[in-house]
Amino acid sequence: MVNVGFIGAGNMGYAIIKGICGTHDPNVKLFAYDTKTEMLERLVPLGVGSCGSAAELTGKCGHIFLAVKPQQLEGVLEDIAPALTDKKVIISICAGISAEYIKSKTIPDVKVIPVMPNTPLLLGEGASALAKCADVPDDDFEFVKNIFASCGKVAVVPENKMREVIAVNGSSPAFIYLFAQAFTNYAESVGIDGEVAKELFAQSLIGSAKMITDSGKTIPQLIEMVSSKGGTTIAGLEKLREGGLEETVKRCCQACTKRAYELSK
Repeated sequence: MVNVGFIGAGNMGYAIIKGICGTHDPNVKLFAYDTKTEMLERLVPLGVGSCGSAAELTGKCGHIFLAVKPQQLEGVLEDIAPALTDKKVIISICAGISAEYIKSKTIPDVKVIPVMPNTPLLLGEGASALAKCADVPDDDFEFVKNIFASCGKVAVVPENKMREVIAVNGSSPAFIYLFAQAFTNYAESVGIDGEVAKELFAQSLIGSAKMITDSGKTIPQLIEMVSSKGGTTIAGLEKLREGGLEETVKRCCQACTKRAYELSK
């Protein structure tokens, strides 16, 4: 029996727990701790055991998910440090926090797997980036990787790129939602029902994503497929380029990465 614990049962913690429960692995027993009792109550139907403290959970579990805000992390690490051993594995989904930081606040020999998931995990459509630190055994890493694969796509990236990847998958849903809002706002401004526009644009996003992953074509080739010479798409693309869309996206990602490094200090 593998005991897996979650410190923090908010949206991300809950999504990962639902993913694990969906696999119906009888060898995995789940526990959770959260300062908000209502977060724990919604886990009862899933068969998740509640713990009275982060330290109690850490003592019970071999794999411990840190699903708290980065600003709360230092206090949590102080609480759990006495219960940690070199056999325990910490899975951190805290943005910008390195394995070295966690070790420095707990014990040097604890195993740490940094992960950057995103909120579509809630629908089983997550995109999670994981890093394999040198001291993490292969079987432990595969166990954690399979957990995230149960609720979406996974990719392994170098540990020293875990902050840079945040803009690509962790924060990008919010950027996409803002883009979607701009299109629905335009639709409403010209007399198209907002709900109709939302459905059309959302399906366009889904279809476009499938074209990126499944068509075998490059992104420039896909743009060309939609862009008839002298047509409407070309006219719109020219305005996006005049407005500096690509450079704006680059600055957005740079700001996201910069903040990730600030949070790690």
